Amino acid sequence: MTHTLTLRSIAPVTHDTWHLTFDRPDAFRFKAGQATHFALDKDGWRDEDRAFTMTSQPDADGVEFVIKSYPDHDGVTDQIPEMSPGDKVLAEDPAGAITDHGPGVFLAAGAGVTPFIAILDKHARNGVTDDYLLFSNKTDADIILKDKWDGMDGLTATYVISKQDDTDHVKGKLDKTMLQDLLPDLNRKFYICGPQEFVDAMRDALTALGVSKDKMVIEDGW
Repeated sequence: MTHTLTLRSIAPVTHDTWHLTFDRPDAFRFKAGQATHFALDKDGWRDEDRAFTMTSQPDADGVEFVIKSYPDHDGVTDQIPEMSPGDKVLAEDPAGAITDHGPGVFLAAGAGVTPFIAILDKHARNGVTDDYLLFSNKTDADIILKDKWDGMDGLTATYVISKQDDTDHVKGKLDKTMLQDLLPDLNRKFYICGPQEFVDAMRDALTALGVSKDKMVIEDGW
């Protein structure tokens, strides 16, 4: 089923990331962490759908997204900063394997943090006190919603920066050794999202550390 969502507001989050709020049709239902494929409802773009994660709670009256723009891709995300209230998108029924499986460690790279926004908001609302976010980015300026994570009750957030020497955060690449150093224990649920290379690396590192498949929440369904 295709749903028409009408944009209420748009605002910058980082230098290349945007927060969008749409009206939510009654039939547009989803679980925290899930995504929809949507296309811009304008000539030349209706067949150019992409997957984006809803970052609002399923019971909210609006639908929110945090979307990173990639101007070099010359695609849908390049059009996001040009949107204005009243613009419409055509969204498919939500789906996705990343949903709430309880407290855990959330491993994210870049815009891969977006499925975790609604889940961690839900956990904070419900008083969960033992979530961990390990968030990998190229530079400090790329960290999406840092103030939110720093101020969230029940969440310990650690930022790993790979391409900025003067960062005050953990410098380097999130890998098996860093996971061992940063995590208090491995007997937890692990949520993983980011570019496929990152997902594969985290899955392989956790497997090597003895974490079983059923402890990992990953979109690729392996």
